[in-house]
Amino acid sequence: MDLRSLTPAELAERIRAAGEPAYRAEQVFRWLHGRGAADGVESAAAMSNVPRALGDSLLAGAPLAPLAVDAVQQAVDGTRKLRFRTHDGRAIESVLIPDENRREPLDFRLGGRRSGIAVADADGIGDADTDADAVDDEDVQPAAHLPGRLLRDKLTLCVSSQVGCALDCAFCATATLGFGRHLSAGEIVEQVYHATRIAGRRPTNLVFMGMGEPTHNFEGVSRALALLQHPWGAAFSARRITVSTVGVVPGIEKLGRLMPAPNLAISLNATTDEVRDRIMPVNRRWPIAALLDAARRFPLSHGRRVTFEYVLLAGVNDSDADAERLPRLLRGIPTKVNLIPWNPFSGPAFARPSAERIRTFQQRLRAGGLPVYMRTPRGDDIDAACGQLAARADAGPVIQLGRSGTL
Repeated sequence: MDLRSLTPAELAERIRAAGEPAYRAEQVFRWLHGRGAADGVESAAAMSNVPRALGDSLLAGAPLAPLAVDAVQQAVDGTRKLRFRTHDGRAIESVLIPDENRREPLDFRLGGRRSGIAVADADGIGDADTDADAVDDEDVQPAAHLPGRLLRDKLTLCVSSQVGCALDCAFCATATLGFGRHLSAGEIVEQVYHATRIAGRRPTNLVFMGMGEPTHNFEGVSRALALLQHPWGAAFSARRITVSTVGVVPGIEKLGRLMPAPNLAISLNATTDEVRDRIMPVNRRWPIAALLDAARRFPLSHGRRVTFEYVLLAGVNDSDADAERLPRLLRGIPTKVNLIPWNPFSGPAFARPSAERIRTFQQRLRAGGLPVYMRTPRGDDIDAACGQLAARADAGPVIQLGRSGTL
């Protein structure tokens, strides 16, 4: 186990075994996940307030930096795809997605309250659908000289939890890799720390929507969540973390038992078992009824909702009948729906629906009473958009830019 995977209690045990007092655990943890993580500490010598002998002892056989940055690509829209190399030579990817400051138009406000807007933020959650959870006073910067209100600048990091993926979703590039292995908690949190240094600022939101099925690696993901939320380290709020699943029902139940539980996103992508069986084989084990049952039982507090992601595939799941079934399926679940026009990659014979078809589908969902948002493709010119991550060992030079992109 790498050193950054250890909890404070596990660190304290090792420190006591080295003959040092347990209070050193807080100092070491802060180096690993707080100040040291921000500064890129890679050796015991940099831990200035920890005895050098203790640092050397802890690092013996427990690497401090489980990931190395292998490549950075930047898209025309500012999205950056980060490719990392693991200690055993595997390649994984994360994506940094900026949302620039923007003003909320007044016509999105009705009677002093916000109504649904059509476009989701980079994290796929959207500001208009977060009245009760993610938009606090700190998110809003008033400016009296302009109409509407200024929404805080966001930076979302899409995090990977596995090398490849064992699930075989037909529309996802990661599925073509097959399953390599689970990432350790240290490899997961290290993606956040590297991204912070590359961006020059800490991400405001973390979404476990990268490579792999997070609930299949529940041990690594739950441990990483605890590390990222610990007050001695990065101290992320659970309100700023979303875990996405293709619909592994036992995994949803385990996520719901975490204290605190993260936001939940479910990749639904169909309104009938026949279609979902075909494009998402996981449905044969946990069909739509069982999946929605688990979503209804998921603990939601402070007005939170379950996000359902729906990848639109032309002629497959975008019919008027689908648009009429979906609101009925989700009735009774505090929910929001993200529509994701399919992002193409080489291989599958799918197509993205036309703009008119997408618009009609969204309008029909809204007429059915669903809060629905459109996920604008981000970073698709460097294969960094939703469903396009497929890190390859030979995927380009150390620094590779998208069209017109600059670092």
